[in-house]
Amino acid sequence: MIQAAPILLFLLAGAPADCWRAKKLGHAQEAGQCFTALRNSNNPALRAEGQWGMGDFNGANETFRSAVKSDEKNAALRVRWGRLLMERFNPGDAAGLFGEALGLDKDNADALLGMAMLAEENFDQKAIGLAQQALEKNPKLIEARELRAAVLLEDGNYDAAAAEALNTVQDAPQAIDAMSVLATIDLLKDKGTSPWTGRMLAVNPHYGEGFARIARQFVLNRRYEEAIGFYRKSLELDPSFLPAKSELGINLMRIGEDVEARRLLGEVFEAGYRNAATANSLTLLDSYKNFIVYKQPRYILRLHKSEAELLRPYVEREITRALDSYDRKYNFKLPGPVLVEMYPDHQDFAVRTMGMPGLGALGVTFGLSVAMDSPSGRKPGDFHWASTLWHELSHVYLLTVTKHHVPRWFTEGVSVHEETAVSPEWGDRLTPEILGAMKKKTLLPISTLDRGYMRPSYPAQVIVSYFQGGRTIDYITEKYGWPKVMTMLGEFSQVTTTAAVIEKVLGVKPEQFDKDFLAWLENEHKVPLAKFEDWTKQMKPLHSAVKGKQWDEVFKIGNAIRDEYPDYVEAGSVYEALAEAYQAQDKKPQAIAELERYAKQGGRDPETLKKLARLQEEAGNPRAAEAALNRLLYIYPVKDEELHRKLGGLRATLGKWDGAAEEWRAVLAMKTVDPASANYELARAYQGMKRVDDAKDAVLAALEAAPGYRPAQKLLLELNRKE
Repeated sequence: MIQAAPILLFLLAGAPADCWRAKKLGHAQEAGQCFTALRNSNNPALRAEGQWGMGDFNGANETFRSAVKSDEKNAALRVRWGRLLMERFNPGDAAGLFGEALGLDKDNADALLGMAMLAEENFDQKAIGLAQQALEKNPKLIEARELRAAVLLEDGNYDAAAAEALNTVQDAPQAIDAMSVLATIDLLKDKGTSPWTGRMLAVNPHYGEGFARIARQFVLNRRYEEAIGFYRKSLELDPSFLPAKSELGINLMRIGEDVEARRLLGEVFEAGYRNAATANSLTLLDSYKNFIVYKQPRYILRLHKSEAELLRPYVEREITRALDSYDRKYNFKLPGPVLVEMYPDHQDFAVRTMGMPGLGALGVTFGLSVAMDSPSGRKPGDFHWASTLWHELSHVYLLTVTKHHVPRWFTEGVSVHEETAVSPEWGDRLTPEILGAMKKKTLLPISTLDRGYMRPSYPAQVIVSYFQGGRTIDYITEKYGWPKVMTMLGEFSQVTTTAAVIEKVLGVKPEQFDKDFLAWLENEHKVPLAKFEDWTKQMKPLHSAVKGKQWDEVFKIGNAIRDEYPDYVEAGSVYEALAEAYQAQDKKPQAIAELERYAKQGGRDPETLKKLARLQEEAGNPRAAEAALNRLLYIYPVKDEELHRKLGGLRATLGKWDGAAEEWRAVLAMKTVDPASANYELARAYQGMKRVDDAKDAVLAALEAAPGYRPAQKLLLELNRKE
């Protein structure tokens, strides 16, 4: 054997594909000898392959760069360099190289495959088409067939994925990635085991990547605990497979196992595997020292210390309200406390969703763990944090009840439905993009609605799919009743399909369900669907009239089109235009009416809601003003001391002493520059609540901040006299 090695090196030194094949099949010694020979080659293209195979990624990158510079017309070189960069976390430059290769050789199948692989990583629907194009140029390109099978699997098209993978294995008996697709299908169907894992390991007994591929599909199906088990199996087979170790750490972090996650991610990072997900997850874990954790029997709340004291009362109240409501509504209690994390930096939250398709831009649920933006993580009025929290906590129940088998459309649909069930003002509105999709008839059939979340075919399709899912549950609830929704939930706790559940529970074929639902939906929104174009045309002259202070023209246009599209409450809404016009003519009752319509339709701009409250208070209606400002506690309670001062004062006027005390505590939590007045008002609220000792503590704190503060001195005397 020792004497044969030089001959083997000579034979393989000119064939990089054979080196990679040996590595793929688990022939580690032969692969190592082969790559060593390539690394010693005088040919820079071969030398780059050898460096790459031996783990010298920087050296390979520079050698490829030199090789391309000396052979500028070589498309294949650019493809191989692109594959290296794709593997080493540089998809942008990889895409550029694949594009350059196609510019040199439009029929280059390997370049098309590279583009397909990048598309698949980004959950881009172009992946299937690009893989097909690659196969048309080279029908023997097994990788393209395996990729096509994997994409079909991600789309939930198990039959087509199985057929593609099985045909691939029949034509290429060592196609172990196709075997992993077949194994995944068996395991996702809860068969417990699959003969294909044995077939895969018979080809390569150390093929940890195969189980990492299985694990990834379980992550995409939100079955995180099972995915973690498969990542562990991957590392048992191949402890050196760093991508699996990274993903294991990330998924442990998702379910709250931070100690092991930090250890694994640290090991991966030190070993040189420093993709964005690994590096950013470590940074996020390091930032946890800046968070405060509040533990209760039913939940664990993690808030950034810069806003924890302020947000805690509001968030804890909504968590408790939601858990109590869902316990009753779903007739189910969670098996343990749910972890809720709120991030004031949106980029920290984004780390949680990295590499995951179709997840909400505001919140995400991983089993008994919820991560979301805090109000500070978004622009004022950008989102409704309480609505998002209820949405995500609904996911916790639905995923747990069904053991994570529930399809995406159903859990998103129920969660969207739950937002508006709490309050009609909550949840997202009917956007122009949604109206456009309805007019163009691009809503998906119920049987394939999951694809709208996973692999959107146009930019707004994820938003449209959230809307469609929510309205589907609204429709089922209205026509068949909420108990049918719960029956469907029970059916989804086992391996089944949407089509089967629709037919079994609702008694209609999916095709008929689609027809009935679309007819109902179009009737529900018939006015904006019919008037949208007219509304769109009139908005520009309306805004021009507002700018020119042509108030009669504002009244004429605004009153004509306001009810054509009542859901539109974004900046520049008709409600705001009419309110401004009425206010300019000192018609305050009419201005108030328009702004109340704005609020009831779910308008969230803080300044607009404050304007409403101010007008209501001036009109002698402090109760309505308090209600208007109370909305902002669910939208943007941060970085706005004046909101809490005003709300505290209104609540005191109304005798709502508990609420007043909470608002003055909020002012103090914001580190006000005037703690004396805040403590004094807090003392008054405690006095109203008959909490004399607390009132004394607060008034003494006021006097400590400002010893000469007369109102506090007077109140202290009053409190002492009552003893």
